[in-house]
Amino acid sequence: MSQELLVTPLHALHIEMGAKMVPFAGYDMPVQYALGVRKEHIHCRESAGLFDVSHMGQLRLHGANAAKAIESLVPVDIIDLPEGKQRYAFFTNEQGGILDDLMVTNFGDHLFVVVNAACKEQDIAHIKAHLPEDVTLEIIEDRALLALQGPKAAQVLARLNPVVSDMIFMDAAKVELLGVECLVSRSGYTGEDGYEISVPSDKAEALARELLGQEEVEWIGLGARDSLRLECGLCLYGHDIDTTTTPVEGSLLWGISKPRRADGERAGGFPGADIILEQIKTKDIARKRVGLVGQSKAPVREGSKLFDADDNEIGVVTSGTFGPTKGAPVAMGYVKTDLAVIGTEIFAEVRGKKLPMTVEKMPFVPQNYYRG
Repeated sequence: MSQELLVTPLHALHIEMGAKMVPFAGYDMPVQYALGVRKEHIHCRESAGLFDVSHMGQLRLHGANAAKAIESLVPVDIIDLPEGKQRYAFFTNEQGGILDDLMVTNFGDHLFVVVNAACKEQDIAHIKAHLPEDVTLEIIEDRALLALQGPKAAQVLARLNPVVSDMIFMDAAKVELLGVECLVSRSGYTGEDGYEISVPSDKAEALARELLGQEEVEWIGLGARDSLRLECGLCLYGHDIDTTTTPVEGSLLWGISKPRRADGERAGGFPGADIILEQIKTKDIARKRVGLVGQSKAPVREGSKLFDADDNEIGVVTSGTFGPTKGAPVAMGYVKTDLAVIGTEIFAEVRGKKLPMTVEKMPFVPQNYYRG
């Protein structure tokens, strides 16, 4: 018997708004609304889009050694993360593979952690198994999570509280919205400027309706969320990165903090450190994640095999769609390292045909984060 799908606090509102719902990570989630995926994508790039991401896991870590505890599980500098700042991180395993990617925020008296919905239970178990006695993990069950994304997101949210205008990319603060204390970070997963807002579940619908009442804002579903993040070269866990890929293979070197590298003041000390640091040093990896842009109009989907000019199989596509902003098919995939060179022509197999694609630098469209 199939398990009943979970719902977010905004589920009834999605139904009311005519959303097409699909199962995703154990939840009944909106994949698109009346606008449709392409128009939602373009609207988010040009104006402001509202996303329900309440299916993600929200956690708090309490205790003086909370940062040290999390830092022992990720190749990222958490100990020196300033108060009011957020950082991207990933849990690694003993083989150097990626267990999940996550966001960590220092709110001063605690760390606020957001993990992926599909990995929520295993992440919680993983953290718990490695916590010292003086650090406690609190699983937040009573908050929703909204993402307001796009070039007009700041002016929209500033109408509810002008203090959000002063935040820059990866800032985080407790902000009052409609008389309710929310946890707001200037971040998101679309490549655009915007905010993620953790709001008490019972106040989420009022906040969502208030934001949707602004003329700039439209609901955006999972379909456009996927094409937006893909155009900006952002990984989707379980597709572009997983337990079999190391951060070096996944082209995520930027996510490994200097203090945790071989010559850093807190070198290693995370699962799989020997393997990952050796890969950084020798660059000896068999495959690498690359961006691919199609030369025809046909989209190339996840699972498509990749070939070189001599018809040798050289890799696989892990994410692919038509990029509405790029105006061409965009994809990510893994190829043999010697072919992971910008400008290399490779071929994706789609329904028996070999379609030409070019290895291109990611992001495929400019990232528009607000850095002040």
